[in-house]
Amino acid sequence: MLSVSEARERILQGISPLPAEVVALTDACGRVSAAPLAARLSNPPADVSAMDGYAVRAADLSTGGATLECVAEAPAGHPVATTIGQGQCARIFTGSVMPAGTDAVLIQENAQVDGRAVTTGHVIAPGTFVRCRGQDFAQGQVVIPAGRRLSARDIGLAAAANHPWVEVTRRPRVAIAATGDELLLPGSTLAAGQIANSSTPMLAALLRQAGAEPVMLPVLRDNMSDLATLERMVDGVDMLITTGGASVGSHDLVRRGLEQVGLKTDFWKIAMRPGRPLMSGHLGRLPFIGLPGNPVAAFVCTVVFVLPALRRMAGLDNAVEPPQRAVLGVDLPENDWRMDFLRSSLTHDGQGQQIATPFPVQDSAMLHILADSQALVLRAPHAPPARAGDMCEIIRIDQGL
Repeated sequence: MLSVSEARERILQGISPLPAEVVALTDACGRVSAAPLAARLSNPPADVSAMDGYAVRAADLSTGGATLECVAEAPAGHPVATTIGQGQCARIFTGSVMPAGTDAVLIQENAQVDGRAVTTGHVIAPGTFVRCRGQDFAQGQVVIPAGRRLSARDIGLAAAANHPWVEVTRRPRVAIAATGDELLLPGSTLAAGQIANSSTPMLAALLRQAGAEPVMLPVLRDNMSDLATLERMVDGVDMLITTGGASVGSHDLVRRGLEQVGLKTDFWKIAMRPGRPLMSGHLGRLPFIGLPGNPVAAFVCTVVFVLPALRRMAGLDNAVEPPQRAVLGVDLPENDWRMDFLRSSLTHDGQGQQIATPFPVQDSAMLHILADSQALVLRAPHAPPARAGDMCEIIRIDQGL
């Protein structure tokens, strides 16, 4: 069986970034920039005031204050053409363009005003409360590099750089097909031996959270003819994932069924728990990952293998995000030959340190434990016994993945 790291690397070797598209800035949050974004103007585009007050010549207030004549008013958005001379000032507001001849701002709290006379006892240095042209960024400067997942902060930056549109990598479209005679849609009347299909809606939500567009296919029954129809249902998608049918039972037909319509299997079975029966390959040009049927195992394998592939498709350099560190909350026994991904609660101690506590039951069909978990504790193959208080590695599953 392959190790987790080797299996993930082999999956990623067959994945390439998707083409770019141009979207409105308002639709770009969460997308990945496909090209560097250069500022179309400087910010601020001129020297502006950082406070409400009076634009002054610092030289007039260099000896301990003076009385100046206010000869103009410059509201934000309405620059004045007046050049301010010796002994003069202009009323100014936050964001107002500094009038010609001025180089500092006397804030209104430090001024006494009588008609047009403005008096202060303060010494003002050049540049006081002035935001200089290009202080934030200069015209032509790259403000957002290629390969960044755009946050709300990046959207604000792109808007300030005067971009109404941005070039981003197209969202991956991922087809999801659950397999199994026992599966029915949630809300159906279930007969003996039947269960609600939880994997497809759960994985679709996880993929959507990760920035992909899930395409939910009908449940495929345990027969070769149903599996053969997959080839005709995946036009226009970028990846195919199935759940179930990947084990060794006589009704686990996914591998054999898809190989009849062109699946080239790269590997099958991974030394991990949960999730050992996982397949990877290509159906024609299409990357394929066959997930286990147990819903918890399907979720864990999606986090470990599918999401890094989606990051690679999106153009992100860090396809595999490094695990976080936490304090182990309970003792754990020596591990066997498989890598464990233990569903765990996550709390914090008085110093703010994360404490990860694996649940005592880790059955791969128990979804309520998964729903109550905030992290997966990673246990390497043959790891020695661990004690509460030891450091451990975790993958957060309660945040955007």
